[in-house]
Amino acid sequence: MSEATFNKAELAKYNGQDGQPAYVAVDGVVYDVTGVAAWAGGKHHGNLAGQELTAVIDEHSPHGRKVLKNLNVVGKYVEA
Repeated sequence: MSEATFNKAELAKYNGQDGQPAYVAVDGVVYDVTGVAAWAGGKHHGNLAGQELTAVIDEHSPHGRKVLKNLNVVGKYVEA
């Protein structure tokens, strides 16, 4: 895993807007969803990139965590 560490404010910068990459955090791991067509523009079914989405993927996503294995890990998420 990458050594990069993201807190809430840092992760929010990677929202897929204005040329920024699109990152999301799930269970302490930050994933790059920039190249995923479903995340075009940093948005996916009402969810926004640059956020911690563990509850969303576990409680509301029809595909669950299985899609995470296809994504690049860019760091870890810390609550700070």
